Amino acid sequence: MSAIYILISISFIVAIGFLAAFIWSIKNGQYDDDYSPGVRMLKDNKKTSTKHNH
Repeated sequence: MSAIYILISISFIVAIGFLAAFIWSIKNGQYDDDYSPGVRMLKDNKKTSTKHNH
């Protein structure tokens, strides 16, 4: 029974470590998208209006 308590406590420590690494990576900009804004104008499929106001 004591082995279960040890395994549960180790799993909580590992889970807290992964959570800390995830929060650290978000704060350091790991998930910022640097690629899409540069190519968004190249892949724009909107039709532009050709109406002229007279």
